[in-house]
Amino acid sequence: MMLEVLGVSSSGYYNWLNNREVKACRNKELDKLICKEFSSSKGTYGSPRICSQLKRSNIVTSKNTVARRMLELKLVARPRKKFVHTTDSDHKFPVPENVLNRNFDVAKPNTCWVSDITYIRVANYWVYLTVIIDLADRMVVSWCLSSDMTAVNTVIKAFNLAAEKRKITTRNKLLFHSDRGVQYACNEFVELLNHYNVTRSMSRKGNCWDNAVAESFFKTIKIESLNKFVFSSQSMLYTIVFRYIEGWYNTIRFHSALGCSPVDAFISKSLNVAA
Repeated sequence: MMLEVLGVSSSGYYNWLNNREVKACRNKELDKLICKEFSSSKGTYGSPRICSQLKRSNIVTSKNTVARRMLELKLVARPRKKFVHTTDSDHKFPVPENVLNRNFDVAKPNTCWVSDITYIRVANYWVYLTVIIDLADRMVVSWCLSSDMTAVNTVIKAFNLAAEKRKITTRNKLLFHSDRGVQYACNEFVELLNHYNVTRSMSRKGNCWDNAVAESFFKTIKIESLNKFVFSSQSMLYTIVFRYIEGWYNTIRFHSALGCSPVDAFISKSLNVAA
């Protein structure tokens, strides 16, 4: 009677019913894969990155499909939380021009680094995180934590670690970009860069987009990791930062601008340079 009222044939109805069952089965399998990727990313991947990871495993799907299934599964990536960032540019040191000029697409590793400093609440005091990122592979080449904002314990320490790790010499013709903070502009740090024959570049005043890659990293680490914890000691913070950068961000995490992890990008681009 219902078929007659709706003007549908019995074969058409059963085809529709079978398609629903097939679709439900496919969704069930897809849900398992989505949950696996979401869990592997520690709850940080949204639908674009999960879709990319599935395609790398030869799973045919779309970003919109993944987004719908994540909504159905109540999987929400990277809940947002306000974070703190500061730059002390109220100084009288000379400021170089913006040589980088937002040219973030770099082909060769160890030719262009960007850096920034942010601070993180630990108990009732602040701890400062300094990072140096290679634009070619987006790897955090070096990072350090300090209990003060002095240049020697922030940018100088971070640069020495990066130079040692990447075996930097004057022949690298390195460009170093940062904001206009006093740590980057002070005489001690300028002398260190001059020792390696590094070209300096600084963002325009009040323009965070000029150092967008470093700014984006801080946003990412805080949303994906740091905001999930209440830090009672600097050693606890060090452990969490180490696990995130060295155990996840540099080595495993899919970077949307690269299409792979930073370490894979470093290997690939280093081989291209050698070839």
